[in-house]
This record gives sequence, structure tokens and C-alpha cells, in this order.
Amino acid sequence: MSREEAVWISCIVGMSLNITGRLRRASLWQRLALLLFPALLVVTALELWMTRHDALAAANAAYDRSLLGALKSIDANISTASGGLSVELPYTMFEFFELTASGQVFFRVSTSDGLVELGSADLPAPPAELKMGVPAFYDAIYFGEAVRLAAYRRDLDRAPAGSTGRSVLIQVGESTRSRQEFSARFVRSAALRDGLVLAMLLCGTAIALAAALRPLSRLAREVGARTSDDLTRIAETDLPAEVRPLVAAVNQQMSRTQELVSQQRQFLDDASHQLRTHLTTLQMQADYARREEDPAQVRAALDALGTEIGRATRSAQQLLALGRSDTVSVEPAEFDLAALLREVAVDLLPLARAKRIDLGIHSPTPGFPAVADRGLMREALGNLVSNAIAYTPAEGTITLFAAGDAAGWSLNVEDNGPGIDEEERAALGQRFRRGARAGKGGFGLGLAIARSIAQRHRGELRLEAREAGPGLHAIIWWPRASSAPASD
Repeated sequence: MSREEAVWISCIVGMSLNITGRLRRASLWQRLALLLFPALLVVTALELWMTRHDALAAANAAYDRSLLGALKSIDANISTASGGLSVELPYTMFEFFELTASGQVFFRVSTSDGLVELGSADLPAPPAELKMGVPAFYDAIYFGEAVRLAAYRRDLDRAPAGSTGRSVLIQVGESTRSRQEFSARFVRSAALRDGLVLAMLLCGTAIALAAALRPLSRLAREVGARTSDDLTRIAETDLPAEVRPLVAAVNQQMSRTQELVSQQRQFLDDASHQLRTHLTTLQMQADYARREEDPAQVRAALDALGTEIGRATRSAQQLLALGRSDTVSVEPAEFDLAALLREVAVDLLPLARAKRIDLGIHSPTPGFPAVADRGLMREALGNLVSNAIAYTPAEGTITLFAAGDAAGWSLNVEDNGPGIDEEERAALGQRFRRGARAGKGGFGLGLAIARSIAQRHRGELRLEAREAGPGLHAIIWWPRASSAPASD
């Protein structure tokens, strides 16, 4: 490889390394171009280097055959019949050889003792000892010019007069200028051909890339022309197979976003209706209290007003909890389920005592670990226990317990209240959906909050009939991380 080619290839490699740093900022079309075009340049450079190597090998083989022909021609004309060493030089052959060689031709014939020599006596000797009857080729410098030589040694029939040498050395050489010129012409022709092919490949590749990426450009225009509230599916027809999974994933995410927007819109509608009901009731009770002159009636109105304020406060707290359960990020960490059961039971014990309800715990062994967002799980369990206290009759029983296995964990609330029918259990858990036996104090949000938190943990809320007698068994179950399905 010449120095110029080495510099050229080094520049190409450096350019490729520089291109790699720009790939992250480039568009898809630019990435493909920056990857394909340098590859084509490297392949073309490699092909040109191989062409030059093959051209030099072919030129050396052809010119070496000419040298060998001249060598054998001289050898055939060597004679010792006259008593000395005579050579009848084939001048016609040498003239033709000089024409094809495009340079000066040298020869030398000498005996092994060097006493008899013909031709150029100072031709460079072979670099290694010659084998008898085997021609050898080698390069050397002669009068400051690079030459290619062929040497051949064979035995003589008899020693020439005045010499004791019984073998003769024949050397023929030529300037390598003709070989270099031939190789240079061949490489230039190949470079022009490869350059034309490279240009055609680059143009063809650019056209192919533009045609292949046209569906993506059309898709980008269609998506860019959409309004901010347009969440309809993107058509997957006439798209490359490699792009369809991406479009399908985008459509799936848009469906989820559309569902979330619908849920938020429904939540706002229901919440505004719920709060308007409380405010209307409060306004009516306040107006009634202002009109009444009887102190007893005024006090009764104020009591009703206080009760409604409490209900409105509870409703607002549940609405905030529901919004938080839907939007707050889940931060799983290990915590003690037994401690969580005791904490919720202690917080709600006064409410249970007011109805003379036996609120108890089937506490697991201390240090019963689970992995979840403890704050959200406390909110969910608190709502289940509050619901159980609200719908369990006086002097009833409510039991809290936890469980865990290889698949996951569960928080359980079991009461001996009136229970819920199977058909009704399937519908409960939706927002603002209340059971048929619910009193005026409920808002239909407690189960919705528990279900939302369970789903955020890739789990579920189960409402089952109590095994031992009437009542309801509410279960929040969520899987271990290893068994949980992939996140949305």
C-alpha cells in the first residue's frame, strides 16, 4: 500500500469516527446516509487497493516471464565447443524485449570462478546461493535505479580455456519503470471505473432511502396536522413492516391516554355533581335556619348543617384520595404488614366503638414483610375498614388480617354485616357506585379508591361472600415483583 492510499484510508476512518458522534443528533434519513455512505467509500477503497495489488502481481508475473525468456534464450546460445566461452546474443530478441520493457536491459554471463565474463560485470549478485538449474528473481538497485533481475546457474560441459569454473551464471535485468507505469495506468483506469460505480451507488442509495422513508414522512405530516384533542388511531396500512410495531405501540398509548382522559372527565363530572349536591344542601339548611324563629328548630337545623358539613368534608377527602391514587407515583418499599394492620385498626377503633363493633386483628407474626407503597396501601385498607364499619350493624364483628405466598400478598377485611349479592359485587368498585343497602352517609368512593390502588400495584380488589355466615370479605391482592406483569 502506498503512502497516499494509507493517508486516504486513515482520513476515511477518522471521518467515520466523527460521523458516529453525530448519529445521536441526526434524523433517520441522515443516520442511514451517514452509515451507508462511509461504508460504500471504505468498500470502494478496499476494492481499489486489492485491484492495485492484483495489477502489480500480474505485471510482475508477465515481466518476469519476459526475463525468463531472455534468460533461457541466452543460455541456449552459450557454447564451449571452441575451447573458450562463447555466447551468440539474440539481438533481435533483446530489441523486442527493450521495446516491451520500455527501459534499458542488462545481461551478464560469467563462469563460477569469475575469470570469464560477458556483459555488465557489475550487475548486483543474487541475494542467496542459487540452486543449480533453478532460476531466481530478485530486486536490486543498479546505477541508482530500481531493477528487476533473473539469475540462473548451470553446469558447463567443460571448463573454458584459462578458467577452472565448471558452471556458468547467467543474469538478465531490466528497469522496473515500465512495470510501475503499467500498474499506474491500470490503477488509474480502475479508480475511474470505481469512482463512477461509487457515484452511481450513492445516487441509487439516496433515491432508495428517499423512497423507503417516504411513508414515514407522510406519517409525520399526518400526525403533525392533527389537533391537540385528536386521539384517534393512526392508520397502519401502507406502512413498512418495521414501522408497524411502533405505530401499534403509539396507538395503544393513545388508547390509554384517551381512556385516562375519559376517566378524568367522568371523575370531574361526578365530583362536581357530588360537591354541588353538598353545597346545595348546605345552602338550603342555612336558609332554613335563618327563617326559623324557634330556637329548637334553629338548633336542629344547625345540627343538620354540621352533619352535612362533615359529609362534605368526608366526600372532599375521598375525592382527593381517589385523585391521588390515580396520579401519584408508586414507590414500592419493604414494610411490615402486621404493623400496618395495627395502625389502621387503632386509627378507626373510636369509630367502631361508637357503633359497639368488635374491631379485631388476626395479626400475623411480627415482622411480616411485604413490598408495596405503604402510604397508598394504608389509604386503601383504611377505606375498606371505614366501609365495613359504616355497613356493619351495631354490635357486629370486623376482622383484619394479612396473608402472603410465593405469588404475592393480600390485605383482608371481613365483616358479619348484611353482605352484598353476587351480581352487585361485580359492579361495586366503580366510582360513585353504591350498594343497594348503602345509607345516606356513603359516596361510593371507598371501594373505588381501594381498587385503583390495587391496580396501580398490578393487583386487584376482590369482593367475596364471607365463608362463615353472612357478611363480606374484601381482599386487596398484589403480586410480587418477579411475578408482576410488565408495566404499561
